[in-house]
Amino acid sequence: MKKTEMAKVEAYMRRVFGNETIEIRPQPRKEDSAEVYIKGEFIGVLYRDEDEGELSWNFTMAILEMDVEGA
Repeated sequence: MKKTEMAKVEAYMRRVFGNETIEIRPQPRKEDSAEVYIKGEFIGVLYRDEDEGELSWNFTMAILEMDVEGA
C-alpha cells in the first residue's frame, strides 16, 4: 500500500472515529495491506482493493471474547 494512501485513510479514520491516536503502518513484504493501531496497540488490518478501476479499502477488526468480558 502506498504511503500516500495510508496517510489519506489514516486521516479519514481519525476524523470518523474521533481518535487522533489511530495509526496505519505498512506490513513488511505485503503491498496490499497495512496494520491499524490505536495508542500503539494492534487492532486490525486494512486491505487495499482495486476492482474495475475503482479503489477502496476494507478494515477488518477481530474482537476477542476475553477482551469483551474484561471490559
